[in-house]
Amino acid sequence: MFEDIEPRPQRGEPLRALSREDLDVYSIEDLEQRISALEAEIARARAAIEAKRSKKNAADALFNFGS
Repeated sequence: MFEDIEPRPQRGEPLRALSREDLDVYSIEDLEQRISALEAEIARARAAIEAKRSKKNAADALFNFGS
């Protein structure tokens, strides 16, 4: 079996690290690219939420057919 040599990062840790990062070292162009990347990640998260809602609604409809 393979064992992880390094512990896995805790859930949400990359986001916390991102929010603590010093932005003064970035140029305006770098910051604009960062915003674009973050907006794309927000869109991806929203799409995941909608997919989960659709699955939940489908399961609710299937299992609550008698109500």
